[in-house]
Amino acid sequence: MSASTPGWAALPRFPLAVLPTPLVRAHRLEAALGCGPLLVKRDDLIGFGVAGNKARPLEYLMGAAREQGAEVFVTGGGPGSNFCAAAAQAARVAGLECELMVWGDPAGAPNLALAAAAGARLVPTGGEVREAVDEMVAARAEELAASGRRAFAVPRGGSTGLGAVGFAAAAAELAAQLTDLNPAARPALIVFPIGSGGSSAGLLAGLAAVGLDIPVLGVSVSRPPAEIGPRVHELARACAQLLGTPVPRPEQLELLDARGPGFGVASQIERERARLVLHTEGLLLDETYGAEALSAAVDRLLGDPPGPVLWWHTGGLIPAVSTIMKGTR
Repeated sequence: MSASTPGWAALPRFPLAVLPTPLVRAHRLEAALGCGPLLVKRDDLIGFGVAGNKARPLEYLMGAAREQGAEVFVTGGGPGSNFCAAAAQAARVAGLECELMVWGDPAGAPNLALAAAAGARLVPTGGEVREAVDEMVAARAEELAASGRRAFAVPRGGSTGLGAVGFAAAAAELAAQLTDLNPAARPALIVFPIGSGGSSAGLLAGLAAVGLDIPVLGVSVSRPPAEIGPRVHELARACAQLLGTPVPRPEQLELLDARGPGFGVASQIERERARLVLHTEGLLLDETYGAEALSAAVDRLLGDPPGPVLWWHTGGLIPAVSTIMKGTR
């Protein structure tokens, strides 16, 4: 199966990303670490604003919203949310209004400032409880419907079976790129950050769809593995059911608890490795996803893996630049 066959190709899609994103070797980082091959999937170069990998689910979410005649795209997140900024930009481009339910303090948050500049209406939840966002999203969509306006409601991170389709297609994109590699250079492991779980679920569903049986190390940055694991598998099953493709094997996913000092705060070793990848490869990493996932990939590389490791660089330019300006350099 490829990304052009029925499944994801049969679903409405609003193009945003410039695809495929590059798959490259990190030769200079490998030399600095004295480790084996590291492949990098460059979703930081996805070509839509500074959305990074969030452009992938938004293509299908916006496609569905437009097909349903929605006027308002309602979602939400926290002050450092890449998804909020990306959703606001995508809604603007797709001709929809955008309302964002935001937990925490939005003041001074560059991602939310970008979302507002794109025309989004920010609605604070008034607290620090992330789960309150999804409740407010659903309630706001009902209010809009009662007033005669069609709303398309999406939970944090776009984590639904439909949102996961974007990464199912990404798995097919990766499979096509791997056919050009020498078999010995193909990855023995994919390292992928996990927040709300939708992207990793789509990746698992896509790998099953294309028959690519590569283990995935999910680096969980906001929830304990016991909590996020069932959610990822639930979303992966929903995505596979939507596409009519095989259900992924649960054992293909290994979960790593990378919450460390707290959500959005990298450890000292993670920051040191973020500096190293900046100095060797010129890559910018944020403290929420990028630094944690890269560090996990390095740990596996230094542990003598059975083959190359692929680290999926999900992007997120604004928080990465903010991290550098705070002293991660």
